[in-house]
Amino acid sequence: MISTDLAMGIVFVSQTTLGMMGNSALLCCFIINEFSGIKARPTDLIVKRLTCANFMVLLCKGIPQTMAAFGWTYFLDSIACKLVFYFHRVARGVSLGSTALLSFFQAIMITPRNAKYKHFKARAYNVIGPSVNMCWPLQMVLNAFIPVLVTDLGYGKNCTDFRDLLYCAVAKPHNLTYALYVILLGSSDVMCLVLMIWASGSMVLVLLKHKQRVQYMHRVLCPKSSPETRATQTILVLVSSFVLFYSTSGILTMCLTFVNGTCRWLVHASVATAACFPALCPFLLIKHYTLVTRLC
Repeated sequence: MISTDLAMGIVFVSQTTLGMMGNSALLCCFIINEFSGIKARPTDLIVKRLTCANFMVLLCKGIPQTMAAFGWTYFLDSIACKLVFYFHRVARGVSLGSTALLSFFQAIMITPRNAKYKHFKARAYNVIGPSVNMCWPLQMVLNAFIPVLVTDLGYGKNCTDFRDLLYCAVAKPHNLTYALYVILLGSSDVMCLVLMIWASGSMVLVLLKHKQRVQYMHRVLCPKSSPETRATQTILVLVSSFVLFYSTSGILTMCLTFVNGTCRWLVHASVATAACFPALCPFLLIKHYTLVTRLC
């Protein structure tokens, strides 16, 4: 076994285990809050879907990649490869869409209650459920072409039209249909990133303006750190990690698509960066959903 693969296997094990524990803890917080009779927030439904999607991303990609890094290769047949890649892409798309929706609805809810946003804010609560529920079927349709592009490693090595990805094989981009499909998926990812950046930037501006209005009160009652400062820091950390990890993962995936042959470190790096946000996200959100924090 190559020492690099061993190191990446340890990284994948740690990343997958930590992420599953964090997402499981966040789901347990929701269950405890429901049994405790704590009123749910309007955005709790989005966070639940986001947590489930992150858990599925880690399950579908982290475990197979860990096994491949430790030297196991031919452990998935053609059907298993198609299902693993398909549900990973669906879960990844739902994670992107849910995070963007979470930022968008939070930006709408914290805007001032003036005439411009009054009617839109009233409708936002009724739109949250249908919007987040549409993420799953929409991503299932967008990624319906994935099973056609993926096969098992045994067949892929015997066919020049497929690229070796250590435990499965993916078709090479050699026709216009494939290129258009990649552009379609890339466009949806870019739209989610742009929506989240815009919404998060709006929230930061609103919080900073509010902080300036009540700056004297905070200086007297809470001299160390205001709620607006803490909320702004959380938003900036969430957005920065989201944009950094998914942008890096997208760039590495594009490089992997057009590189000739199998580049093991590029495959490992692409998967590792794609799993960073699902593993980190619950720890950024969990403090807002623990029982002690909600009761306080």
